[in-house]
Amino acid sequence: MFDIIAVDISGRHRTNDEYIMVCAAVSASVTADNIEKTNQIAIRSFRSISAPDVTDVINMVETTVAELKFGGTIVTEAGDMYNKPQRIIDSIFYQDFKYQESLGERRCIELAHHVSLAARKFLLKELGLQ
Repeated sequence: MFDIIAVDISGRHRTNDEYIMVCAAVSASVTADNIEKTNQIAIRSFRSISAPDVTDVINMVETTVAELKFGGTIVTEAGDMYNKPQRIIDSIFYQDFKYQESLGERRCIELAHHVSLAARKFLLKELGLQ
């Protein structure tokens, strides 16, 4: 079993002339094929006039992850980092980072995706945009 922080960002597309994004970070203990324990979840919203680039995404991830009390390697899908090589992303992050490899990591990213999507839908509803 090992500790990870699975991250997903919803809303990286234009909504009413701006980008309204929600980042979810899920701290969990996983095995190769399962989530064994969810420790904590952090959710943050971000707004921008311009489309986010890799540096913006990394800043959103690090800001959200900083709210967690539990540590671990940050894990995302390669597409969340615009399919940049992992060595490039590693050089920008302050924490340990990797792209998902195992089924357990994949399941944890799916959990983070459901959290970020639901939180974004709620935010848009509260803002009267949905």
